[in-house]
Amino acid sequence: MAGRTTNKAAAKKKTKKPAKVAKKAAAKRVPAKAAKPRKAAAASSDQMSASKRIDKRIADLGDWRGERLAEIRALIHEVDPDVIEEWKWMGSPVWSHEGMYALANPHKDKVKLTFHHGAQLPDPKKLFNAGLDGNKWRAIDFREGDKIDKTALATLLREAVAYNTTHSVPKSKGSRAGSPW
Repeated sequence: MAGRTTNKAAAKKKTKKPAKVAKKAAAKRVPAKAAKPRKAAAASSDQMSASKRIDKRIADLGDWRGERLAEIRALIHEVDPDVIEEWKWMGSPVWSHEGMYALANPHKDKVKLTFHHGAQLPDPKKLFNAGLDGNKWRAIDFREGDKIDKTALATLLREAVAYNTTHSVPKSKGSRAGSPW
């Protein structure tokens, strides 16, 4: 029996060694695939400017949310003629001036206007009604039928722009398509 075990062990050693060598040889023969650059894919999907994408989003909504988003956008451009419109996070209109200061997202039952440094902004008219527990962001949820206090919102937007111009705010690295405004 000892002879059989030795022969089986010897046979196993012989079969294992060539298998390892075969695997290594096969691995060496297969050429490695080159990674495709991400920027090429991003460039092809970024054919439309951010402003045109926002126009399209407003038109595609076709209801009160589109009207509200257009109203907010017009007020932003009125308050900040130097605003840069951006398109981020797979479909969010973002407004920047020396860094991002606001973004707006239409939801099923509301349009949310979020201020990036809202916790640092004075809000004497108590417009912020969402994200009040955070230490950075604040938001205003506009629901169907809500009226925009344009004077108070314009003041809040001016405060956001002033905050960005007087503080070290990270600059945006995303879509930088200019605005036709």
